[in-house]
Amino acid sequence: MTKMIFTVAIDGPAAAGKGTISRAIAAQFGFAHLDTGLLYRAVGARVLAGDDAAKAAQNLRAEDIDRHGLRSAAVGQAASQAASLPEVRAALFDFQRSFARRPGGAILDGRDIGTVICPEAEVKLFVTASDHVRAHRRWLERVKDTPTLTEADVLAEQQARDARDSAREIAPLAPAADAVILDTTHLGLDDAIAAALQAVAAALEAPKT
Repeated sequence: MTKMIFTVAIDGPAAAGKGTISRAIAAQFGFAHLDTGLLYRAVGARVLAGDDAAKAAQNLRAEDIDRHGLRSAAVGQAASQAASLPEVRAALFDFQRSFARRPGGAILDGRDIGTVICPEAEVKLFVTASDHVRAHRRWLERVKDTPTLTEADVLAEQQARDARDSAREIAPLAPAADAVILDTTHLGLDDAIAAALQAVAAALEAPKT
């Protein structure tokens, strides 16, 4: 029996909740999950280690995605800068595209999945939240390891990255025209996950044309 091709594309800025929602969808429906941000973070980490961004993307290995420290703020900034380079995005495009259309269903979260990587995705979600709410969430995650970190520091870093991601010429951060918008500023995590699961279930049940 041939396995179905079904893609869920989730985009949005950092700390909006797209990763948590993606993992919940993958668990519920048995889809393969790819956090595409890790691809760019792995490239960013190699750039910080002295590698050329384009060469790092072209030669990315599976173990690079599993390396320790990819969630650090410094790697995040380096990843955002690398993601603005056309040659880096081109090098990672085929990997993401192939993953998205793999048999059995796949869910990818990132910043350009529904607009660039897989515009024909069966479900597109754009998860967002206010700048201050996202900064507070990220500060709570990081302050345990960096007690001197302030919310203002996180907010400034985040706004700089958002501006860079939204203004880049290649694959800017933006919702697809047909994406379902999930604003988690005042929406509880359980409710956000429920809304996402409902959108996926509806698409799976819709008659094929």
